[in-house]
Amino acid sequence: MTQIVDITESAIFHINEMMKNNGEEGSFLRVSVKGGGCSGLTYGMGFDQEKSENDFEFQEFGLNIIVSKEDAPILQGTVIDYKQSLMGGGFTIENPNAIASCGCGTSFRTAKKAGTPESC
Repeated sequence: MTQIVDITESAIFHINEMMKNNGEEGSFLRVSVKGGGCSGLTYGMGFDQEKSENDFEFQEFGLNIIVSKEDAPILQGTVIDYKQSLMGGGFTIENPNAIASCGCGTSFRTAKKAGTPESC
């Protein structure tokens, strides 16, 4: 098992709550990257029932996580957290490979992959 991303205990707690509320217990958490956004790449997190031979699988606080081998170099070392503030809570993603991000903070690019930027 190769660990690609670190997910904090706080984020795992909220992910497990989402899984329970959506009837997705036992699913994998898929962390991914796709083209789009102002800077060219956007993050994706969702539940998946199956993994493929092209996925890395690892565990964090008992949660089974999968990342495609294609996305792994872009996500290597990324930290996913859940932070609460007076305005509510949400997930934060810190990616050491991102060299630029858009003003809204939802898209990024790396030195090796620019993605497919959209106009904002």
